[in-house]
Amino acid sequence: MDIENPLPREIARGVFWLGDCLEQFHKGKSYHSYNAAFLLCGDDASMLIETGHPKDFPAIERQMIELLTADRPPLKYLFVTHQETPHSGGLGRVFQNWPDITVHGDVADYHLAFPQHADRLVSMEVGDEIDLGGRKLVAVEPVIRDLRTTLWGFDTGANCLFPGDGLAYSHYHQDGHCGLVAEEATSLDLEDVLAVFAERALYWTTTTDMRIYVDQLEALLDELGVETIAPTHGLPVTDLALTMPKVRDGLIAEGDPELSVRHISNVDQPEVT
Repeated sequence: MDIENPLPREIARGVFWLGDCLEQFHKGKSYHSYNAAFLLCGDDASMLIETGHPKDFPAIERQMIELLTADRPPLKYLFVTHQETPHSGGLGRVFQNWPDITVHGDVADYHLAFPQHADRLVSMEVGDEIDLGGRKLVAVEPVIRDLRTTLWGFDTGANCLFPGDGLAYSHYHQDGHCGLVAEEATSLDLEDVLAVFAERALYWTTTTDMRIYVDQLEALLDELGVETIAPTHGLPVTDLALTMPKVRDGLIAEGDPELSVRHISNVDQPEVT
């Protein structure tokens, strides 16, 4: 199945989904996933959230230029959730292509790679905010984190949460899911596709009681009044009441210690007692 890249796509007012799919294989099956970036446009300034996967840099830059030249405010800020390549690997290109941009988040260690741009790195803590005009990007607690330095972002304009790796899952290219939001991908089995990322990127979630983290995630969504979730690696969620119960079931199933024991037994590992 060969389809044209459907991105960029506006998933909420002023929130644009950027990037392209990445094919990956897991347990003999082919999956697609995103290493997305997002463009957040206020009245006075625009912000890039994540830099995307290196293979997607040309596509993301093309999509950004296309959007920013359409009477939108200039790009002034970059927010990155953490230091892994799919999230911040394009930092050097962003510094080069947008010489006035400043970079925000937990920016620990970036000055070691880019000492010439150290004055453009701005450290954020939970509660810090950036005013884009008519909306703010607020740093919020990362309930499900990949690195110690992880931060999540929350947009007050569209009540959109950017959880980085916190809601990571693949999708089915053969079913035409590329470019769809979660609610449009009706054949998506969230337990199946959450498992792909759990084993490849967030293995600790398979050996942990995920009920604790899911409870905290749901409390955060309620506290902030989140209406849209824009994950770096999953399809955006635009109807939380419909989709989040499925996400809860998927995360808990993958993190069930009993399930982990059965998985280990199935791959001929020593029995766990």
